[in-house]
Amino acid sequence: MPGRRQKIWITRAQPGADATAERVRAMGHEALVAPLLAVKTIDDVQIDLSGVAALAFTSANGVRAFADRSGDRSLKVFAVGAATAQAARAAGFRSVLSADGDVDALAEGIALRRSELKGAVLHPGAAEPAGDLAGVLEKHGVEARRLVLYETAPVQLSDREAQTLVRADAALIHSPRAAQVLAKVLKAHPAPQMRAIGLSRAVVKPLQRTPLAAKLYPPMPLEAALLNLIERAP
Repeated sequence: MPGRRQKIWITRAQPGADATAERVRAMGHEALVAPLLAVKTIDDVQIDLSGVAALAFTSANGVRAFADRSGDRSLKVFAVGAATAQAARAAGFRSVLSADGDVDALAEGIALRRSELKGAVLHPGAAEPAGDLAGVLEKHGVEARRLVLYETAPVQLSDREAQTLVRADAALIHSPRAAQVLAKVLKAHPAPQMRAIGLSRAVVKPLQRTPLAAKLYPPMPLEAALLNLIERAP
């Protein structure tokens, strides 16, 4: 659909939603900002970094949640993708490596460097993460533990809001959890003409039984690659 101004539903949680919307508008499209998830930090979490050799982040939200609670920026950081790595560098971490993939790719990348790690890998993240990074790392022989810093809750859309949003040309999806919520919305408000554009294969998987014009994802889980798919015909 090159050249046509499209309505693009931004489903990701804030503050990332506004950043994505700016990029969509810069492409000449209309951005409909309506997150399907809300991030809520968990209070009174104690961060113990004793015995920790590195941090592993699977989302920019995890980076922000950790950075808000801890001033330590000395540890090596392993990030799942470019956006998460960028968030870590912006937070002040100096040693940041990106897997440019999914949770399994991140675990494999860390496992390849386990000889460099003189301690455990700490995974700060959500109460319901997209994957069991700590569990996968343990299978690779890497000591790991989780640290729950925030939770994501589905945003309840009114029928009127949903009816407007499902008329969008495409919905951008950044996480499997958001795709699960979108699937429920589309069950009540079918939109077979709409395209779902996810950050990765894993992100669009929850929509596999949902009737849509197309379910697209880029070869690499990068937002720039995600946005390039907006103008691809179904």
